[in-house]
Amino acid sequence: MKNIKIKTYAKINIGLNIINKRPDGYHNIETIFYPINIFDNITFELSDAFSIESNNSQLVKEDGNSIIKAVHILEKETGNKLNVKVFLEKNIPIGAGMGGGSSDGAAALMALNNLFDLKLNQNKLKELALQIGSDAPYFINPVPSIAQSRGEVLKEIKFNIPYPVLIINPGIHISTKWAYENLIPDMPHKNISEIPELDKIDFRELKNILTNDFEKVVFPKFPEIENIKIQLYDSGAIFALMTGSGSTAYGIFPDSMMAENAKEKFPENYFRFIS
Repeated sequence: MKNIKIKTYAKINIGLNIINKRPDGYHNIETIFYPINIFDNITFELSDAFSIESNNSQLVKEDGNSIIKAVHILEKETGNKLNVKVFLEKNIPIGAGMGGGSSDGAAALMALNNLFDLKLNQNKLKELALQIGSDAPYFINPVPSIAQSRGEVLKEIKFNIPYPVLIINPGIHISTKWAYENLIPDMPHKNISEIPELDKIDFRELKNILTNDFEKVVFPKFPEIENIKIQLYDSGAIFALMTGSGSTAYGIFPDSMMAENAKEKFPENYFRFIS
């Protein structure tokens, strides 16, 4: 095997409780991670030296690039030099609360593990992924899951959205670090893990049960994102929420026609996608 091409899926948060700040500086959270079929494509090809290219030139800088970070983590873990040529086709919006960077980094761990036959098991890959980001372990096996602690304690659940989901991103980049620094954690009014029979839930009831604590910080600073959520509801969404620390909001619609009609109400320069 001389090359691997891998898809890296995005996620949305179905509810997000920020419970408290931990002694290590991170926060304890509770959320449902749900995979969405928006994805980046990454190609890894054996080479004489490491290099990375992308259709988005701002992503190839070493500082903060999750793929480069994954390479360094694996080289330190295994003692091997991992010389590959990487091409990242970036489709997931950046700084959008959809886990795009973490997903890319986790995908790099899996692809390089296979390409170089490093023989690291899934649990070890999840452990290493946590060095990339708190939600990165999820993308080692991105299935519907309740996430707790920093987001790395994962419990796979039976949960499926049988309706179209309209994803809207206005192109605003929100720093997760900024969002956490400005948020005052609070005990949730509803523990997600205690919601009975999630696989049978009435999605019309979700807005009375689930919230995203980051909305309290993000909406006053970026009212455009709050307006997106309002417009999703006005267009017929049965549930709408900001995902992660923003700037993406999504709406769950009763049928495809309503989702398509709602999509057309948003500006063409927005990222608009129906999953």
